[in-house]
Amino acid sequence: MRNLKAPAVLYPGLMLALLAGMALTAGDGTLAQQSGSPAKTPAAKSQAAITFSRVPAPLTGSAAASAHPGGAATHELTAADVEVFFDGLVPALLEHNDVAGGVILIVKDGRVLFSHGYGYADVKSKKPVSVEDTLFRPGSVSKLFTCTAVMQLVEQGKLDLDRDVNDYLDFQIPATYPQPVTLRRIMTHSAGFEEWGKDLFVPKASDLEPLQVDLPEHVPGRVFAPGAMPAYSNYAMTVAGYIVQRVSGEKFEDYIANHIYKPLGMAHATFAQPLPADLAPLMSSGYQLGSGPAQDFEFVNAPPAGSMSVSAEAISRFMIAHLQDGRYGNAQILKPETAKLMHARAYGPVPELNGMALAFFQENQNGHTIIGHGGDTRFFHSHLHLILDSNTGLFISLNSAGRGDVDIRGVVFKKFIDRYFPETPALPEAVASAQDDSKSVEGNYITSRRGETNWLKMNALMNEVQFVAQPDGTIVASQIKGLNGSPRHYREIGPMIFRATDGEARLGFKKNPDGQWDIFTSGAASGFQQVSFIHTGGFLRVLMWYALTALGLTILCWPAAALVRWHYGLRMLLTGGDKRWRMLIRLICVYDLAVALGWYQYLDRLGPDHTDKSLDFFLSTLQIAGWVGVFAMVIVVVGALRSWRSQNRWMLAKLGDMVTALGCVALVWFACTCNLLHIGTKF
Repeated sequence: MRNLKAPAVLYPGLMLALLAGMALTAGDGTLAQQSGSPAKTPAAKSQAAITFSRVPAPLTGSAAASAHPGGAATHELTAADVEVFFDGLVPALLEHNDVAGGVILIVKDGRVLFSHGYGYADVKSKKPVSVEDTLFRPGSVSKLFTCTAVMQLVEQGKLDLDRDVNDYLDFQIPATYPQPVTLRRIMTHSAGFEEWGKDLFVPKASDLEPLQVDLPEHVPGRVFAPGAMPAYSNYAMTVAGYIVQRVSGEKFEDYIANHIYKPLGMAHATFAQPLPADLAPLMSSGYQLGSGPAQDFEFVNAPPAGSMSVSAEAISRFMIAHLQDGRYGNAQILKPETAKLMHARAYGPVPELNGMALAFFQENQNGHTIIGHGGDTRFFHSHLHLILDSNTGLFISLNSAGRGDVDIRGVVFKKFIDRYFPETPALPEAVASAQDDSKSVEGNYITSRRGETNWLKMNALMNEVQFVAQPDGTIVASQIKGLNGSPRHYREIGPMIFRATDGEARLGFKKNPDGQWDIFTSGAASGFQQVSFIHTGGFLRVLMWYALTALGLTILCWPAAALVRWHYGLRMLLTGGDKRWRMLIRLICVYDLAVALGWYQYLDRLGPDHTDKSLDFFLSTLQIAGWVGVFAMVIVVVGALRSWRSQNRWMLAKLGDMVTALGCVALVWFACTCNLLHIGTKF
């Protein structure tokens, strides 16, 4: 999961880092987990790019491990070679990024080929990371377990992937569109929900709410018709877990324990919060920086979306089971045909791009069929990859956010697959229309994974991605960077299909019914939508700063003008009515700036996880105050018009009144566009 940091409007680099991080990992054929933490973001983590969806026939036998499809020899995938390779790579990455510890595990042909813990599970006590029993929080990797449970009930005939989920729920998801929300849409992140921000994390166990209480209270708006636009949703996956609970008659975490953990022998794994007494001592500490203090255990208020705690050894059994079509040893958690269905492409708006399987992201690259899922909490960051045609899997988990200047998970997997499965198809020549097409898609785009009906929309609008056509016919967005840290260039290789010049990442462009471009990206879990100039972050920042400057100068000039008149012995040549208008307008300016300051304080105090419920009254007050500001704006505009018609006002004073009125209009425009006037504390 990823959570969205509330004051992203004040710190735009956060959301850009989220988008760049997604594109970096996805850009070479994999997709950084796109949930908000437990699945989060915020995010930073913060919530994409692409690779081939059509791959050559899979290699088999020893050829899969040692033959390079392009003809060059590859390193043999052995425990000894992997150990030398990772021991030379991972410690340096962890040290450079100030990460306390992590674990890497590789499974191959039904067994653990390599596993190693790096660094510390607890820095203060120098407790090393243990593959066998150190617990990590894999965030949205938890969703793979939730959806495996769904598929178990599907094969038993208790659930239907294409049935309206309202038939399984004791509350109703609004019928905003003719198409219903189904489990298939949920498992491919194409149900069309807006982002869920509030109460995804809570500060303590007593704040956790049962699914039957939490879900009806936090139903997000449906902002896309199912299947029209991918938008990653922690809420939707939590609904899937609740359906498992209702249909099975078992509490969600008990169902996972009884039907997945126990058959696979996963002794060191749980969805329970707080941790059971026998597992609590095994939990790794989480860190913002490895050199900093240990952080408190993170309580996820959406367990099916990302509350799992698990050791690397335990999750290896789950990986092997999926690589072997549901079988691990004598246990069969899914029928082979069910596992194959779960792993097959289930959704993708653009056929040439990687799409979604059921819960898994397609991560095909280097000519191989790969599925996987990433996950983030605020402090833990993980990714699980399954190379299906080579019966190989890799799991990596880190216990620190680190400095964030290098995507360790993306680097590790890219280096791994290039070493042991090294084929990168040659970059085709650009199409003849590349120059014109790249010009046509220039513009500003906002992520589809966003708040739309509430103030969270501000995060997306203020942190859009700008695509710019280059003289060589490529397009580039400075916020999306490759592994070398430079902005990634994309060349058109097919009709509105662009591929990165430094890898297999792809983007697909389609016109929507409004005549604007939509961008589809790797894994199809989120996309981007073009916005008009008046909705761009640059324009909105100009509005905001103009408004604050105009109102601020109006207030500052108020006492300054009085001092000038006093110094020179001048009198104000205004009638009683004009004086009252003048006073009222200046008081409105003070009021508007106070409301703006209130929003700043709210966003700053809310924090990254939106957990402080004591701020609900403050938010409601700000929303009501915003509407009062709308009516006050009308007064200021009327006052400016009166001033303009007055024969007793200097031209300079009239211009000043007009500047003030436009400042109030700009502030209201900003508030309306960013949904700051939305009434309600659910977001």
